[in-house]
Amino acid sequence: MTRKISMLAPDWWDYTTLDDKILNDAAKLTAEDMLQMSRKGFTVKFYDTLEDFYLAEALEYINAWKQATADNPVGICGPIGPTEQLPLVARLVNELELNLKNCHFWGMDEWFIDGREAPAKHPLSFEKADREMCFNKIISKLRMPDKNLHFPKADTAKYVKSWEAVRCAVMQGGQGDIKHWAFNDPVKREGRYTDNPPTPKEYRQLSTRVVDLHPVTIMQNARTSGGGVVTGIPTKAITVGPLQTWKAEKVSIWHAGTHDNPFGMRLTTLMIGKKIPDSSVPMSLLADHPNVQFNFYRPAIGSCSVEMH
Repeated sequence: MTRKISMLAPDWWDYTTLDDKILNDAAKLTAEDMLQMSRKGFTVKFYDTLEDFYLAEALEYINAWKQATADNPVGICGPIGPTEQLPLVARLVNELELNLKNCHFWGMDEWFIDGREAPAKHPLSFEKADREMCFNKIISKLRMPDKNLHFPKADTAKYVKSWEAVRCAVMQGGQGDIKHWAFNDPVKREGRYTDNPPTPKEYRQLSTRVVDLHPVTIMQNARTSGGGVVTGIPTKAITVGPLQTWKAEKVSIWHAGTHDNPFGMRLTTLMIGKKIPDSSVPMSLLADHPNVQFNFYRPAIGSCSVEMH
């Protein structure tokens, strides 16, 4: 049976190409239904306040780094989006006097501009944001060595190799409107993927790479980071891949309601909870990861009922 054409971008795959039953079932979920989607390997957690939400996210950094020793270095892979946890991480490190010399951090993505990664001085640079919002705020004597900070580059070899030598305790992420983690977007509807998107197995074999961004992702980043100026957003990025994601012992996704909407949060919860992986909804592929946690700011869950504005 031929899959539907996207309502959002006809030349691309995305969640609007799914069977209507999946979409309708997702829209009907209540917050309590979402909690019930927890199963072995998939945990759904709610936080009643933003303070508790972002503190819990920051503590994942601390709890991962506390495991690190000289013989067993440990790292965390973190997103830009959300970012509110980053200054909290720095404050916690400083207050606890946690020495990060055996700790590691992976940035999960970066913009790709003019044939290379965005320079760290670029206003939109994710590396710039990580350093300014977190790592530069840590007391000098406690900071991790700069060689332990791994940011993706256009030449991905060094970044990919870093995943082989260090244990990643947690990969954090947010969920975009297109239902991605990092910039693992749906692919274009062309060539061998004209009639069907990549199988989950095919998509999970992708490593860190340069990608074309789905138009929805470009529009979203203009909204959340660029004041709506779509023409100021790059159309390509470098993203950590599923191959690296499956090296993380835990994948922890943080839904504050800023980057996706009530329907999107319900859709991926349903697809992971019921094990319905489909690469047109990249986040749903985490249904096959052994340890995934979805964290929600409960007031942002909202509903999918009609509300005119």
